[in-house]
Amino acid sequence: MSSLEAVNQSLFLLLNGDQASARWLVSLAAAAAEYLIFLIPLVLVWQWCWGKSAQREVLLQACLVAFVALGINQLLGMAWPHPRPFAMGLGHTFIAHAADSSFPSDHATVFAAIGLTLLFADPRGWAGWAVLLSGVVVAWARIFLGVHFPLDMSGAVGVVVATWLCIYPLWLKLGPNVTTHGEGLYRRLLSAPIARGWVRN
Repeated sequence: MSSLEAVNQSLFLLLNGDQASARWLVSLAAAAAEYLIFLIPLVLVWQWCWGKSAQREVLLQACLVAFVALGINQLLGMAWPHPRPFAMGLGHTFIAHAADSSFPSDHATVFAAIGLTLLFADPRGWAGWAVLLSGVVVAWARIFLGVHFPLDMSGAVGVVVATWLCIYPLWLKLGPNVTTHGEGLYRRLLSAPIARGWVRN
């Protein structure tokens, strides 16, 4: 076992729940692990429908980073399949999960992609911080519940940062045009709510 894997497993066992864990804490972690991901579409819809064009451009960039990073995750999972803790007989597992590759975490990837892209564009914006902090809670919950290792979470952040660095220079050139087309489609599909002033043009 490599030293990195030894540290990974040690941290997992430190954060993972056990039979003595309070039932309310297990339930709270399960709710966070399963349902906090729905914060992402809520933030995206809110920021798009009531945001300005510059915000919409960042949202499209964030979605692109997320999709590309998730694709990279799939390639990493095939190239270096890493078993989940329960597949290795480590710790305690409190929710059902397929015994597929754990590295990197797709949940952490989505939160990091959206949150970091929003924060890089506006470090003081509430949306980026809300998504990132929620992502930290989800990362803890999925380790606590026994379906992910800490390295799965840090690996997800690494994939997102590398993806963002590759996409950003291209987005500087393509982003405004992509946003113009995206807003055009939005205005056609939601013309009635826009006309009534329910959402921003």
